[in-house]
Amino acid sequence: MQYFTADQHFGHANIIKYCDRPFADVAEMNRVMVELWNDIVRPTDEVWVLGDVAMGNRSETLRCVGGLHGRKILLPGNHDTCWRGHRKGAGKRSLYLESGFERIVDEEVTLELAGLPVLLSHFPYRNDGPSDESYARFRPADEGGWLLHGHVHETWLKCERMINVGVDVWDFRPASADRIEDLIRSGPSNGKLPPPPSSLTPPARLFT
Repeated sequence: MQYFTADQHFGHANIIKYCDRPFADVAEMNRVMVELWNDIVRPTDEVWVLGDVAMGNRSETLRCVGGLHGRKILLPGNHDTCWRGHRKGAGKRSLYLESGFERIVDEEVTLELAGLPVLLSHFPYRNDGPSDESYARFRPADEGGWLLHGHVHETWLKCERMINVGVDVWDFRPASADRIEDLIRSGPSNGKLPPPPSSLTPPARLFT
């Protein structure tokens, strides 16, 4: 099985407030996201992580990756210190590889899903807000195809031909290729920013 995910922000206490995540503290968030991941991903599955996996002291927060099942591939986002556009330069690649990533992919990737070429990037084509203009040159070019991305957190699940695989709209779990293909086959959204469907609301056990 193949999965896609993004924006875990392991170790980032403020993301709980920013995205209204249902966790008491960062320790609970880290623990529950690892548990939810491992509930569905098997050791032989392939998981594409589309950026922003960890924050804070990466030597500590990236340890969460080692507890995650699957063959993990990282396509870095703006908060990953191995990202080519990071303000400190694309360093510490060994730290990410040693944490459990099989490889790091620096450029956008095209895979086939639902019989169509689908682009993978951390960034959406557009609509990522005026505060993100500093990342404009890193956005993929919209040539009419589907895009899997992260970066926008809870802002949308599907917008036009952009599908957000970030954990904030996927029950804090990776999204399976089957679920992504269903969204592609249902066609583009009308361009508005729809709320996540009710089936993707956070599970009740997260609130206990």
